[in-house]
Amino acid sequence: MAKHLTLWEKGLGRTREGFLEKLTRVFKGKGRENNALWEDLERILIEGDVGVETTAQIIDNVKKSVSETGEGLEEKVRSLLKHSMWNLLWSETVKAESSFQEKPYVILVVGVNGTGKTTTIGKLAHRFRKEGKTVLLACSDTFRAAAGEQLEVWGKRVGVDVIRQLTGADPASVAFDALDAATARGVDVLIVDTAGRLHTKVNLMEELKKIRRVLAKRMESAPHEVILVLDATTGQNGLSQARLFTEAVGVTGIVLTKLDGTARGGIVLAIHGNLGIPVKWVGVGEGLEDLLPFDAEVFVEGLFG
Repeated sequence: MAKHLTLWEKGLGRTREGFLEKLTRVFKGKGRENNALWEDLERILIEGDVGVETTAQIIDNVKKSVSETGEGLEEKVRSLLKHSMWNLLWSETVKAESSFQEKPYVILVVGVNGTGKTTTIGKLAHRFRKEGKTVLLACSDTFRAAAGEQLEVWGKRVGVDVIRQLTGADPASVAFDALDAATARGVDVLIVDTAGRLHTKVNLMEELKKIRRVLAKRMESAPHEVILVLDATTGQNGLSQARLFTEAVGVTGIVLTKLDGTARGGIVLAIHGNLGIPVKWVGVGEGLEDLLPFDAEVFVEGLFG
């Protein structure tokens, strides 16, 4: 817990500093009108990418629980903000754990270009290996030769095999063959990489649907998870990506990368509040160990310092 909290504090540094500075400023001076207080708090949360709807939900919960005046108002509001955020996140966090009941357990990874998708796959493979699981990677990004090469570099780095075909091969065929191989080898986890694509490109989204269908033909319950990798620095655009990918392939969880590179880490709350999709993992640095399982309590504690 202490180690994870330290990593969270590092990863949330920019967000926490901006949030706490603004929060402290709100309570400076005596006798603020309550309407002005709530408006300021709303502004702080929205500026932190929490989103309008989720901000309204959080503020409403706090207002219902705090007395309008009296000593210790700042402490009460801070405590209630933490509690409200934790409740919002915890309701989804309990759904976020992977079961690994099926073997092979198939994880389909999707996302737009530049989110750190392939790097995230390498880090996930590393974590699963540390947990004693056998892992196989599949490169269904067949548009770029560099994609397969990059995945193979990660495979060698973390000690797992990679299934790939020639550039231009059918991505769904690669996924099918990889699932065949994972089944034959008795592998615990198969992670399928896909081409980074704009979520607004219909033909590319249709290709993702095909990969999902082909996996299900080979193994009825597959894929067991569809993980969307989002770049935390894109802010509210990430919500749009998540909505469209979910409509296309049924996203079941999110990896939020580059959380350490933004001062607007409230996107975590926006994703939970608006979409009901759990954030399963967060990237808080460049190191191999800087991909952390999402923890609502640790996130909120790290946010408030």
